[in-house]
Amino acid sequence: MNIVLLADMAAGAAPDRVAVGTRHRGLTNAVLLERAGRAAALIVETGASHVVYAAEASPHLPVALFGAAWAGVPFAPVNYRLADAALVRLIGRLGRALVIGDAGTEARFGPIDAATVLTVEQFAAAVDTRSPTAAPWSDDPEGVAVLLHTSGTSGDPKAAVLRHRHLTSYVLGSVEFLGAAEDEAALVSVPPYHIAGVAAILTGVYGGRRLVQLPSFSPAGWVELARSEQVTHAMTVPTMLTRILDVIDPAVGGDGAGLASVRHLSSGGGRMPVPVIERALGLLPDVDFVNAYGLTETSSSIAVLTPQDHRHALGSDDPVVRARLGSVGRPLPTVEISVRDSSGNELGPGHRGEVWVRGEQVSGEYAGSTSSRPDDGEGWFRTRDEGWFDEGGYLYVEGRLDEVIVRGGENISPGEIEDALLAHPGVAQAAVVGVRDDEWGEVVAAAVVLRSGARVTGGELADWVVAQLRSSRRPVLVEIRSELPVNDTGKLVKRVLRDELGARHHRRRSPTEETPWN
Repeated sequence: MNIVLLADMAAGAAPDRVAVGTRHRGLTNAVLLERAGRAAALIVETGASHVVYAAEASPHLPVALFGAAWAGVPFAPVNYRLADAALVRLIGRLGRALVIGDAGTEARFGPIDAATVLTVEQFAAAVDTRSPTAAPWSDDPEGVAVLLHTSGTSGDPKAAVLRHRHLTSYVLGSVEFLGAAEDEAALVSVPPYHIAGVAAILTGVYGGRRLVQLPSFSPAGWVELARSEQVTHAMTVPTMLTRILDVIDPAVGGDGAGLASVRHLSSGGGRMPVPVIERALGLLPDVDFVNAYGLTETSSSIAVLTPQDHRHALGSDDPVVRARLGSVGRPLPTVEISVRDSSGNELGPGHRGEVWVRGEQVSGEYAGSTSSRPDDGEGWFRTRDEGWFDEGGYLYVEGRLDEVIVRGGENISPGEIEDALLAHPGVAQAAVVGVRDDEWGEVVAAAVVLRSGARVTGGELADWVVAQLRSSRRPVLVEIRSELPVNDTGKLVKRVLRDELGARHHRRRSPTEETPWN
């Protein structure tokens, strides 16, 4: 099954429903499919081996995605915010591609041996002048639909291979065909090169929910667009949600106007701190919240904490149930998830290990034939995330395995310390990392952003952590900052923070720096 079939089904059953755009102007399902056919003719004409989308989100993005699938070439949205040399190197590995970029960026692609370079506007104009291709799209489920470059912490990112069967399996297993009401609209604020951006297009078109695009995220801009476009559904990462709540929360200077049209908010792309979701549930009690866990290599979500799970946990006096606000819920019916030790042995509830997953939507394949699957023929993909199940089958994901802090032989989860810091009334954001230490091997270091008007020192916050947890969790350094380092999708970049706090920790241990706190 080709992903174009999703658009074809929507165009056949609801041709006049708007697929992407504003309330007053947008592409209907029928027009989207027709333009995808025109784009396919253009792509074949150029002889391109890939379609590279190096631009901000626009209504032309789904045209390029479905057009590439129709033409039988992989669609590769790339991070257009990369430095020129890195962007050229990344695109250069994809062969003679059709490159689509924002206006004014054409010179960036000069060194690339591309089949064609077009701005988004030029691509749209070229599509207008072509007739829709008469060739059918391929039904080969093994064809490569999308290449997504993962955000590696060192060296060049790897290109995750998502075949048509992976993406269609995810969509068919998680979305009801045209199940959305005609007034529903989903706000997409993640960039095109994020798996959530690709999944939003496919699930939106198949499910019948209009897509509203926010090319560049800002909390005030997000709130304004959600209100003006009467958005009903949206997906954010936890750091985005925190900043959105600040815009509407009168307790911290927000406007207090709420989000009247919003019915459903999902979060993913990072660990959801319990204090953040508790605050969100309090400010938006009528909104259905979902916390999802997935990876690029799994075609999006593989586990979900449902709205019912959120409300049950929030209202429970049982600490085990209440703690589930910090979980990612239970596996989707279409996948299997297992937690295993370093030898690959499955662990029982309460035991931490690496999260493994398998299912039709799971790829685990990278361009160049590298894989993160063990050579056992059983189809499991190793996520490199640390997690554990509780007795009720709820999955907790603590972060990347290489983020676990090993202090004197004891494994410490950064997440529990972050939650403790966020429970302080003066802390708006918190991030915890392990830094090298000659005595302990690793020690805990933290960076926090304070709420407006808050007055608290790093030493007081370290004492707060000890009071909430225990002395081994005490940060040796708490740095108060105006902001935390995040990438283009709003995810915290702990590698940068680890380097910066590590350098600070080693400087302060010398006789020339006496004060460990700010």
